[in-house]
Amino acid sequence: MKAFREAIEARDLDAAEALLAENVVFTSPVVFKPYTGKPMTAAILRGVARVFEDFRYVREIDDTSGRDHALLFTARVGDRTVEGCDFLHLDENGLIDEFTVMVRPLSGAQALAEAMGAQFERIAKDARERPA
Repeated sequence: MKAFREAIEARDLDAAEALLAENVVFTSPVVFKPYTGKPMTAAILRGVARVFEDFRYVREIDDTSGRDHALLFTARVGDRTVEGCDFLHLDENGLIDEFTVMVRPLSGAQALAEAMGAQFERIAKDARERPA
């Protein structure tokens, strides 16, 4: 999804948030239970932006219907390099209603889990303070 990719690459998190459906479901690579809702997903994206360094998308794969997208990325978390993929599904209005992230290698996923865990209190507070 070009608009989301451009927003993230420009670090325009408000523009990225505008592309999320109110009922978006975010599935984390390091937490079992998915997160639901635009405020929490937007807060997670802001947390990730604080954690990832040298983030860049390296490839985009779209299905023929235009509703499913895979955005492959690379980034650093501390001294660990992470490769990953954002899987996005769009609802009938063209908004992201499913957002799943996968990362590798295991050491990178562990570094991400630790860094995001340190951010979680701020993420939860940000989600509570954002309008639903």
